[in-house]
Amino acid sequence: MQASPFGPHTELFLLLTIQRKREYRPLVHLEESGRGNKLMASSSESKQSELVQGTLDMLILKTLALEPMHGYGIALRIEQISKGVFQVNPGSLFPAFRRLERAGWLKCEWRATENNRRAKYYILTEVGRRQLKNETREWSRQAAAIARILEAS
Repeated sequence: MQASPFGPHTELFLLLTIQRKREYRPLVHLEESGRGNKLMASSSESKQSELVQGTLDMLILKTLALEPMHGYGIALRIEQISKGVFQVNPGSLFPAFRRLERAGWLKCEWRATENNRRAKYYILTEVGRRQLKNETREWSRQAAAIARILEAS
């Protein structure tokens, strides 16, 4: 068998990627773009398109308002609450955690998971709670304005 020009593990990576893509087709996939925190929507019927900037941060803050969680738990909670509409890409989630920590909205600590494994848990700070309240208020204001525009004759 001839070696791949791209390295010894390329075929395995491609095979795993293809298998994963066959397992599910998310309605919306949350992904950070290269120019900051943008939410990308994709589906089998449409190409990726940008959604409202900062949405991923708000969803993380809202998820942590209930209780401290580890990254995988946050991604699952967002997927479950959205009934599968939103699936968070880990490549977007962890940079968002770092950004939110730098802003002082989250803090983290190492704890044991339900499976007795060590994981980093993210905790919403008081500053983060105020930010969530402000973002929720602004989101509601913008959504109402958009609804008024769409309902206009």
